[in-house]
Amino acid sequence: MTAENSVRVVAAGDHFVLPSLITRAVQREVERAEVRELRLGWPLEPFGPVAEVREASDAEDEMIEALAGAQVLVTQMGPVTEKVLAACPDLRLVVVCRGGPVNVNLDAAIQHDVRVCFAPGRNAAATAEFTLALMLCALRRIPQAHEPLARRGSWEGASYYTYEESGHELEDLPVGLVGYGAVGSRVARVLCAFGARVMVYDPYVHGEIHGLRVASLDDLLRRSRVITLHARLTPETRGLIGARELGLLPRGAVVVNVARGPLLDEDALCDALDSGQVSAAALDTYAQEPLPVESRLRGFTGRVVLTPHLGGASRAVAEKAARIAAEEVGRWVRGEPLAHCLT
Repeated sequence: MTAENSVRVVAAGDHFVLPSLITRAVQREVERAEVRELRLGWPLEPFGPVAEVREASDAEDEMIEALAGAQVLVTQMGPVTEKVLAACPDLRLVVVCRGGPVNVNLDAAIQHDVRVCFAPGRNAAATAEFTLALMLCALRRIPQAHEPLARRGSWEGASYYTYEESGHELEDLPVGLVGYGAVGSRVARVLCAFGARVMVYDPYVHGEIHGLRVASLDDLLRRSRVITLHARLTPETRGLIGARELGLLPRGAVVVNVARGPLLDEDALCDALDSGQVSAAALDTYAQEPLPVESRLRGFTGRVVLTPHLGGASRAVAEKAARIAAEEVGRWVRGEPLAHCLT
């Protein structure tokens, strides 16, 4: 393939999925593609140069400039708006290194005949591990014990070494999972290894599961000392766990949410924490992000573990996302069906 008809790829990364990660992944795909094409007698050099753009999340003009003459964009947060698409007539493929292309105007992409792909499953393992970490933190009050000793040199956290203040262990603990997708199924497997009594509610999943399948959400809640949320956010699941649902839990239950903030009614959770219906919670996602300073959740520092949406943040996730995206670019260049295409 000559330089005139080679493909130009723009790697628009950010502080997490670095442009260099995308570039290396595309270059590795080039090397693999060249070996396959050499065997089959096809043209070599299926890709042209890879340009890099940093911190592109709010940079429409910078994106347009970088995409001049480019057919392919691989990005994490780069804006692919109507303005960008209209200004980049050569663009034919956009691959987003995320579980959904929320930064792409899909309607405009269809109008401009641009294929849009994404990278599903890239953070399932990381999110599952983080869920277990937060669950253990909430059950054993690890952050609350760490803070006085590490920050002030105080041994007051040792008060948790009493019957009244000590937490629960996972072995034999009834834990209910709301949702059994890529993350929930991983969490279930690990909980079973801990010896927890795992129960699962997911009306859309059939076949074998790790744990006991429960027919209704209400039944799951009544039987669970801990619930952890793994459902997708849809109009049906928004506010899925509210005051009524929290009232079904055994008194003193623990709530964990590393899925989507709007699945859980935060005001109802705060009311349940106030009354003691819920003894502790561990949250990584919120209805509004960043979490507002005035949020009631900040008033429960002794009983609530709060993290700033870090569940999917691992180096492996960034590397997987770049690899999945590069593989889609390779398929497109070779004329193969795209694996994760929405347009």
